[in-house]
Order: sequence, then C-alpha cells, then structure tokens
Amino acid sequence: MLLILSMAGLSNPISLFRTAAQSAPGVEAVSSQDTAALQAEVLALFDDLRDRLLRYSLSFGIARHDAEDVLQECFLALFRHLQAGRSRENLSGWAFRTTHNLSLKRRASVHAEYRAAVPEETAQIQVCDDGPGPEEHVLFSERQERLRAVVRALPETDQMCLRLRADGMRYREIAGTLGISLGSVAASLARSFERLQRMDAR
Repeated sequence: MLLILSMAGLSNPISLFRTAAQSAPGVEAVSSQDTAALQAEVLALFDDLRDRLLRYSLSFGIARHDAEDVLQECFLALFRHLQAGRSRENLSGWAFRTTHNLSLKRRASVHAEYRAAVPEETAQIQVCDDGPGPEEHVLFSERQERLRAVVRALPETDQMCLRLRADGMRYREIAGTLGISLGSVAASLARSFERLQRMDAR
C-alpha cells in the first residue's frame, strides 16, 4: 500500500491513514474522533522528523524514490502502531529504528533486483584514460566494501549513532532521538570509530 507524504514529490497521508484505520487486522474499530486524533499526532511527528528520516534512509545508499517509499511505510506503520494502543514512549526513536530496518530491506531488495537484471560482464566500471587506472578503482572499491562491512557488523544502536553523527547531529541530539543516555552515545561512537580506524590501518 502506497502512502503519500507532504514533501517534495509527496502529499498528505491522511487518506492512507483512513484506509489503514478501516483495514488494520486485529484492531477494534475506533471512532472517527479517535482516528482524527491519531492522524494529527502522526502528522505532527511526520512534520518534525521527515527531513531527518529521509536523510537517514538515503545514507544507506538507496535512491531518493526508494527512501521516500521507506518513509511512507514507516509512518503508516507508526499510525498502525498507535492505533493498536502500543507504547508511545520515544516515538522518534521508534521511527528511526523502523526507518533503519526498512532501509536495510529496501537496499537488499534493490541490489537483488539489480544483480538479476544486469549480467556481470556488463556491470564493469568504465575507466576513462585520463582518470584513475583499474588498479586504483579496485583498491578504492575494496576499501569501501571493507568499511561498509564494518558498519554492517556493528550492533543496530551503534549503526544508528554513527549514521546520525555523520548526518551532523550533536551527541545530545542523538541521545534525545534514540532515547539513550549521552554517555551511551559517546561510548557507542568511540567503539565505532575505533573499529573503523583499525580497519583503515590495515
């Protein structure tokens, strides 16, 4: 189900919330007043978080339209989460974790589709005569893949702290977003930077 959001190329999600309110399995019918209150709550969170969540999703290397789809799924899931009467504690952290997991799934799906559609021999990098040679490209690609592997191997919270820091968030902002202590953010980033430095020194 496609959720339409109000940002560049995206419009208001209320019609989708209405559909979700009518079709969500295992959820008792709620009054139109309750549904309107949920819509308002989720829309307020959407307005507050959408730009940061979009940048966060894009940091996984997926295309913008895929990141926009991730946000659509995230806020529809958030609406259903609240509609089911589940916890409202640290909803911004919930949204970032959901975006994290959906972005990983979307990236895996896109890569699988690409590998199926593009034969290996046509996927080789074309190197210009005046640019870096094939050996430099190979070394750069190998280093980038090692870095990505280190990040993928980090615990989820460490990955999230690292990506949010790369997006320019201060330690205190990261702590507030994820609902963890400032000390936990500092320790998480220290661990991540140490692992990345060890890999880069090899």
